[in-house]
Amino acid sequence: MLIFQDRDRIVFAGDSVTDMGSVHPVGEGRNEELGTGYVRMVENLLAACYPRLRIRVTNSGVSGNTSRELLERYQRDVVDLHPDWVSVCVGINDVWRQFDSPSIPDRQVMPEEYRQNMEQMILAVKGVTKGMFILSPYYMEPNRQESMRARMDEYGQICRELAEEHGCIYVDFQKMYDDFCKVRHSSSIAWDRIHPNQIGSMMMARAFLEKCGFEWQQSKSR
Repeated sequence: MLIFQDRDRIVFAGDSVTDMGSVHPVGEGRNEELGTGYVRMVENLLAACYPRLRIRVTNSGVSGNTSRELLERYQRDVVDLHPDWVSVCVGINDVWRQFDSPSIPDRQVMPEEYRQNMEQMILAVKGVTKGMFILSPYYMEPNRQESMRARMDEYGQICRELAEEHGCIYVDFQKMYDDFCKVRHSSSIAWDRIHPNQIGSMMMARAFLEKCGFEWQQSKSR
C-alpha cells in the first residue's frame, strides 16, 4: 500500500541530479517548475496512478550543491516548507570536487564532514515529518577499483549507515546503476556517468517509488 496520503507534501532536496532545470530555490507546479528529472517523473506517476490523491511534490534541488551548501539552505528550502516527507540526494559533488578541483580543498567535503552534514539534515526533520528518504550518491562506473567510484562508495556507505541508524528509507541508486551497467554501457543513459537522460531518470523514479508501496494498477475500491 502506498505510504503517501492525500495532501501529503514531499520535498526533494539535492544537487543537479535532483534539480534538472527546476525553478530556484523551490520548484513546483504543472509546467517545467519541477525540472525534467526523476522528481518530475515521481510526480507524474503518482498523479497518473493515484488520481484521487493530491500529493504535493516540491523540488529543492540546486545544481552544483555539495552537502555543505545544501545544509546552509536546508532550513529555508526544506524545513520551513513543512513537508510531510523529505528526500535527500546529495554527495556527488562532495566527491567530484576532490577529482576535478584537487588543488582547491575549500570546495571539497571529506567523509567526516559529509557524515555530519547528512546527520544534521536528518535530525532537523526527524520526529516532525512522517519519514525521510536517503538516496545514495552514485557514479556510473562498474569498475569499483576506479578511484572516483571507490570514493563514491564510501559516501554511499555513510548514507546507508545513517539511514539504518535513524530509521530513514534508503534508496540505493548505485546498485541500480550497477545492475544496469551489467547489460548496457553507461553512455546510453549518461555521457558523464552522472547526469541521467530520461531513461536514467525513469529508473531513479521507479527505484524511489518501489520503496513507497507504489502499484501501477489500483483496485476500484480505492
